[in-house]
Amino acid sequence: MTEPQNRLPILFIVITLVLDAIGIGLILPVMPDLIQDVEGVGLSDAAVWGGILATSFAIMQFLCGPLIGNLSDRFGRRPVLLVSLATMALDYVVMALAGSIWLLLAARIVGGVTASTQATASAFIADISRPEDKAARFGMVGASFGIGFVIGPLIGGFLGELGPRAPFWAAAALATANLAFGYFVLPETVTDRIRRPLDWRRANPLGAFRAMGRLPGVRPLLGLFFLYEFAMFIYPAIWAYFTQFRFGWSAGTIGISLALFGIGVAAVQGGLIRVYLRVLGERNTVWFGLAYNFCAFLAIGFVDNSTAVLLMTPLIALGAVVTPGLQALMSKAAGDNQQGELQGAVSSTRSVAMVLSPLVMTQIFAAFTREGAPAILPGAPFVLAAALMLLCAVVFAARRGGAQAA
Repeated sequence: MTEPQNRLPILFIVITLVLDAIGIGLILPVMPDLIQDVEGVGLSDAAVWGGILATSFAIMQFLCGPLIGNLSDRFGRRPVLLVSLATMALDYVVMALAGSIWLLLAARIVGGVTASTQATASAFIADISRPEDKAARFGMVGASFGIGFVIGPLIGGFLGELGPRAPFWAAAALATANLAFGYFVLPETVTDRIRRPLDWRRANPLGAFRAMGRLPGVRPLLGLFFLYEFAMFIYPAIWAYFTQFRFGWSAGTIGISLALFGIGVAAVQGGLIRVYLRVLGERNTVWFGLAYNFCAFLAIGFVDNSTAVLLMTPLIALGAVVTPGLQALMSKAAGDNQQGELQGAVSSTRSVAMVLSPLVMTQIFAAFTREGAPAILPGAPFVLAAALMLLCAVVFAARRGGAQAA
């Protein structure tokens, strides 16, 4: 395809990836109200169900990401992407109409499958790009997800003021419009020359974990990476429930706060990280991030001033430098012929943290906010996250000592 012919398909891919990310952030501001409306329970029990829904979504993404990518190698990028969009639109309609928690759970499971198209979208970009253009275009893939994570909470919060189901109707309309757009502009790029049969062994998401045993120099850092991601996932896991319980925030305010956090993370990881690394170096950048996040978690856990917490939200992101710092250290510890294997292990480790964290964080929140709790402390999950930062510091220090001893 020539460059002018590429523009509309690339625009479609960007919109699709933005919608995938929006699907995650969209529901966060309205989920407490939606679950309470559907199930007729209090906020504490709604948080528990919210953790289950978030975990089911993450599990399906973890399981289906490699499968969807392999299906596109066999049947083509176009049918996989268009079918995923059509299913996504129907899924949002189901969530808008759901009258039971079990239907919401089924919809989140299906939503996790339909949002697993990043591999297919990236493969399409690779198919149509010249070698010298691929890096920049893969950068657009990451940027698309970042845009969606900022837009999603804003849409969810703004439309959530009209009712907890309104954002899902809007998302369904967006997915349908993009489906129609893709139907007319998206070509098929998988030809008989590159088409390959479906191999279930290559579609197995657990394969990356076997790689960990072959990367002994990286194992401690992967363990630290898991603990850190587990703690950081506290924001999408309980932020909406926590701020509604403690401050009485509406869906709109929750959406704005999450968007501010997303913008802060994008600014730090997209630009300021270079300053951190230049001034502090990779190792000290990790130390700074762990210390900063420890203080931020404790502050959020105990500060009871609504305005102060809202103003703190974008500043919290200044500690979001641990992940790039760790990835740089792990990349140096692995051999040149192990980089792909390493990234597979990193991706799987993050997925497991995303699966487990909502369950744990929402259970702790419920335990400390239910009537009859030994102490009413909605910030208890943030105290746990602060403790995990200390544990990360211990692991990081021990790993350094071991490396020096070796």
